[in-house]
Parts: sequence; C-alpha cells; structure tokens
Amino acid sequence: MSATRRTFRDRREAGRFLAEKLAHYRGRDDLQVLGLARGGVPVGWEVASFLRAPLDACLVRKLGVPQWPELAMGAVATAGGVVLNDDLLGSLDISDEQIRDTLTRETAELHRREQVYRAGRGALLLAGRTVILVDDGIATGASMTAAVRSVRSTGPAYIVVAVPVGPASVCRRLRADADDVVCSTTPRDFRAVGQVYEDFHQVSDDEVRDLLATPTVDRATTDG
Repeated sequence: MSATRRTFRDRREAGRFLAEKLAHYRGRDDLQVLGLARGGVPVGWEVASFLRAPLDACLVRKLGVPQWPELAMGAVATAGGVVLNDDLLGSLDISDEQIRDTLTRETAELHRREQVYRAGRGALLLAGRTVILVDDGIATGASMTAAVRSVRSTGPAYIVVAVPVGPASVCRRLRADADDVVCSTTPRDFRAVGQVYEDFHQVSDDEVRDLLATPTVDRATTDG
C-alpha cells in the first residue's frame, strides 16, 4: 500500500494503474476477476485485461439507514453475504423489522441487477480458483467485506481484494477476511473514494453490460 496521494483521470486509468500492482498474478489459468457493480466493473475490466483473466460482476448493495439512506448500516451481496455495523445499529436504535425490510428491498434489487448483467450466462464456478475482487475504492469496507464473505462461501482457493484507493486502517482490517489486499493509494486525508478521481460519474447499467460483453481474454492472440 502507498500513502502517496495520487489522482486518477477516471476509473479506467485507475484500473490500469492497479493492474500493474497485481502483475505477479498475470498469466495464471485459475484467475477470475470480479468487479463490484457498478463502479468496480470499469476498474475490473482493465485489471482483467492486463492479467489475461475473465471478468464478471459481483453484486453488492449498501444497506442504508431508514431515516438517512446515504448512511450505511451494512451491506449485502449475492449468495448471502451480509455485513452489519452493530455499533451504528445500537446507537441509532434501529429495529429488527427495519433491518429486515431494508435487507428484503436491497436483495430484490440485487436479483434485478443480476438478471440485467448476467442474463443468459450460467452460474459462476469459483471453487478452487483465485478470485480478484475489484472496486473503484473502499470507504467503510462494508460492501467489500460482504463481497468477500459471499465469494468465500463458494469455495475459492484464494481471494484477493484490489482497489485503487481506501483508508489504510480499512485495508488492514480487510486482511482478516481476504488472503491478499492490494490498495494503490491510501491518502492520509481520506474523505471519500471520489476525492482521487477527476471523473467519478455514476456508472450506468448500460456501461456495465457493455464492459461485461467486451472480451478481456483473446486466447488466440495471448502469449504462449
């Protein structure tokens, strides 16, 4: 990890920079790159292309506090990965019913997006593989932790978390769940993921679909 402050033009440039930090995984035949949809998919495409690995999406949804939806009380991922911020839940006196309602609503949105992004493709087979989970950055780490736990339940051999930016403390904490954590830059004045991007537009469903449909691996032209 690097504490040097760096600014990226956009997610694609951040992905190319991050990919070089993962060069030691390049060329392995057991790799699977998963971009956290939506913002992690453009970053993940660049990583997968550099590493000559297939790309797919990992679906994660923030669980917003009922009164303040932008404040995350946790996250949920497909395959049942759920992370809750118990300290926050206790301090705000959020009921079990409110948590269930939020979880039900966000799980439904996960299923909708999975149909949009993965329609026509079979289930991901991750058992025994090295999975690289990519996002455009981490703040609290809740979404990435939910993603790691969800992927872990499928039996991969090794899980790597890879992001262009995040707080050093959160990157260290993720090592409790992931086998390797690669973070390009960890600004001392970290405030938000978007602070290191010149272009941090909201990624659309169409952009995700287009990237997932664009091959990252051309076996006919790869070396060896």
